[in-house]
Amino acid sequence: MANSVYVINKGVNKSIEFKGLRAQYIWYLGGGIVALLVLFAILYIIGVPSFICIGIAVAAGGFLFARVYKLSGKYGEHGMMKQVAKRSIPTLIKCNDRKVFKKAPVNS
Repeated sequence: MANSVYVINKGVNKSIEFKGLRAQYIWYLGGGIVALLVLFAILYIIGVPSFICIGIAVAAGGFLFARVYKLSGKYGEHGMMKQVAKRSIPTLIKCNDRKVFKKAPVNS
């Protein structure tokens, strides 16, 4: 039997991963890098010396990378969204009226 010329994609339902970052954390890191680039440009245009601009950008970039990788490791692919959704669930539902439990009349 000859080998098949077709390649089977074995990662159909897997989420996107790039250098250990999964799912939405790739976007967070990309957005943070764009924000750092804008920050650097603003500081440079204002007239802050280049070495200070670079130092601020490198320090903020290191903090950004550490924070995003920490969030990715702690919450995983869907964990952070689950935590945000968990906060919106009420802890207690009060009902001071029995009408909710009575059978509604059928209009026919």
